[in-house]
Parts: sequence; structure tokens; C-alpha cells
Amino acid sequence: MHTVNFLVRLVEHHQVLAYLILYIGLIFEGELFLISTGILTHLGAFNFWASLVFLLLGGLSKTFFGYALGEFLCKKFNHHRFFKFVQKRVYNVLPRFKTRPFWSIFISKFIMGTNHFVIIFSGYEKIDYKKFLKAEISATVIWVPLMLSLGYFFSYTALHVSKDIWKFLAVVLVLFIIFILIDKLITWFYEIYEEFYDNVQDS
Repeated sequence: MHTVNFLVRLVEHHQVLAYLILYIGLIFEGELFLISTGILTHLGAFNFWASLVFLLLGGLSKTFFGYALGEFLCKKFNHHRFFKFVQKRVYNVLPRFKTRPFWSIFISKFIMGTNHFVIIFSGYEKIDYKKFLKAEISATVIWVPLMLSLGYFFSYTALHVSKDIWKFLAVVLVLFIIFILIDKLITWFYEIYEEFYDNVQDS
């Protein structure tokens, strides 16, 4: 029967690769990756400060690369249907993206499945670069430690249930599902608020 120490040893035996994955992983993924890193950091597999540095670098790289990708795609595929989908996705959640880009970009970091689209769309729409960077960097500096702390909480809670690896992972999975549901609920309330605000502004 494997315990959580199996996960710790696995990461410790591949430290260089593990930290490289932290950097690359955050460019392509978000909450799940950060929470998992927080769990492994709590278990002692990662050094907290080293993890934080690599994750922040990954988050900032996503910010720069994503905006540049949006600019590039705008030049090459200006009227592609993909951007109609992205535009619809962004404006459904953040209807004031055009009028209040700073706040929209900042808040998108905390809405699952939205920030990647917002970053690329910011480059596509040529949002003021300084304003974009200020919003993204500010949000990243808050978001990364926050998600790591949530991973700590998940790990702490799961360890109190069992150290058996499968039971531990089952508890973590349940906690992550609860987190997703809460995030979706908050997003839904935010969308209602935005719609209400727009109706008040129009009246």
C-alpha cells in the first residue's frame, strides 16, 4: 500500500524536471496546476520559495507570450471564426472589457477558464500594453500565492483523513470539485452583477 510519501519521493528524484514542469505547466494551465503544486509543497516535495519563483515566472511568461500571440493572430487571421468564439466568451463573462479593460483583465485571473482567452484577446484587441501589464502582473502576484495556499489547505485536510495515496487523492478530488462549483457560482453571480449594472447604466 503506497502512502503520500510515494509522491514526495517521485518528485524529489526528478527535481530539475519537476521545477521545469512548474514553469511550463503554468503557461498552459491554471488553477489545477497551482493547487497540485501547493499540495506537493505542503507534503515537502517542493521548496515553497523555489516553487513560487518558477510559478511566477511561468505566469508572467504566459502574460507576455499570450499578448504577443494575440497580436500575431490579429495580423494573420483577423476575421477567423476562432476570434468570434473568443470574443463571445470574453464578453459573456466580462461585458465591460472594452470600457474597463484593467478591471476585466484583473478579475479574469480569478475566473476559471477565462484568463487564457482574455490575455490573447487583449493582444488581438490591442489593449493599452502598460494597462494590460499592470492588470496582469498585479493579478498574478495575488493569484499564484492564493492558489498555492488553497493547495496547502487541500493537502492538510486530506492528510487528516488518510495517508494512503488513493484515499488522499480521493479527498483532494472532492475538495477540488467543491472549489470548481464555488468558482462557477461566484462567476454566475458576477455575470448577474454585470448585467444588472449595464441595465442600470442604460436606464
